[in-house]
This record gives sequence, structure tokens and C-alpha cells, in this order.
Amino acid sequence: MPFAKSLADLPSPEDILSMSGLEFMTRMAAGEIMGPPIGESLGYSVHLVEDGRVVFRGAPSFSTTNPTGAVHGGWYGTLLDSAMACAVMTKVPKGSVYTTLEYKISILRPIPIGMMIECEGIVDHAGRRTGVAHGEIRGVEDGKLYATGTTTCIIMKMD
Repeated sequence: MPFAKSLADLPSPEDILSMSGLEFMTRMAAGEIMGPPIGESLGYSVHLVEDGRVVFRGAPSFSTTNPTGAVHGGWYGTLLDSAMACAVMTKVPKGSVYTTLEYKISILRPIPIGMMIECEGIVDHAGRRTGVAHGEIRGVEDGKLYATGTTTCIIMKMD
């Protein structure tokens, strides 16, 4: 998946509003729309998009560690926020946008640097104004659960 290098590489607000959230995410997964630069910075990208479900894959690098050499909690949080919120996005109708209102994560065990993980977000509810989703990070090779999360997003109709 190609990543945006400047604001000019990102879709315009008009382009975003012209598609449903599912179409937008599907086109991003297919490489037709540039991925956000944070994915390149933190070493993850869209792996799978379905209605109500998004999976990211990635691996933490040394640049994502805290002063003790462990993967920073913000890395877990960013991946979970991305997967859960993008899952909600797949339910957003054409002409609307979303943003995260709040999210919570629970880190269960440390992820080793360089270990490939999958971060899955699944929608629990998507209404006219809010979307709720849960997510988890699992090791690709070992299948172990490394973190879980929940989110609430606001869905806004743009006129």
C-alpha cells in the first residue's frame, strides 16, 4: 500500500464525501487511495477490509520503543484506534464522516520488536450518530492476544 508523502497526496474532503466509508476503505486497501503517513511511520498498513471489519498488519520497530526499550503503549493504542475506527468507517454512509470520540486499550503482554501482528477492529453498533467497535492485537505467528480495545466514534452527516 502506498503512503501519502504530503497533504496533496491525501484525498480531498469532496472526494471522501463522494464515497461510502466502505468504498473508501476498500479503495485504500487496493492501493487506489494513498494510506495515511502515520502507517508508514509506525510500520503498519491495511491488510483486509470487510463491511464492519478492518484488519491492519504491522510490526513495531526500535523507533516505537519507550525509554526502557519496550514497545510504547501509544503504538498499541494507535493501531487499535486505527483498526476499530476504520471498522466503523466501513459503516459510514456517503456524505458523512466520522471521528473517534474515545477509546480504551488494555495491554496484556509486550510485543517483541519486529514481531508481525494483526490488529482487528469489529463494529458492534453503527447508528446515525455513533459507532461502537472492539478490537484486538494478536501475533501472526503465535496467535497470542497482546492487547484489546474498545471505541466510540461520532458519525456526522455533512451537508
